[in-house]
Amino acid sequence: MGIHETRGIRGFEPSRDNNISVNGPYSGGELLTRPLKFEGRELVLNYATSAAGSLRVEVQDTQGRPAKGHVLSDCREMIGNEIERIVTWKSGSDPGWLSGKPVRLRFALKDADLYSIRFRT
Repeated sequence: MGIHETRGIRGFEPSRDNNISVNGPYSGGELLTRPLKFEGRELVLNYATSAAGSLRVEVQDTQGRPAKGHVLSDCREMIGNEIERIVTWKSGSDPGWLSGKPVRLRFALKDADLYSIRFRT
């Protein structure tokens, strides 16, 4: 995952089991990816949060405008330790209408570690 911009993120840190993650502190932080193209209908994350932590995702166009129905505030808050969690928004979990188009992903992390992202059909 290419990082383009971070705010409050501590960077890639190896965990005790030698996994690499992006870590958002308790005060919160954001990660914005470089533009990417994807194929698929679901965004799947591997992450861990504290009991007080959380993670949310927004899909943006290359100009930074949120994609309709995939705004950060519409993302269902993710809490816990998940190896394979499908991201859902109020409109559902399918950003497939953006498949093949360049997008950026904005992650809001609060006391959370993001290990991996992938799109699947």
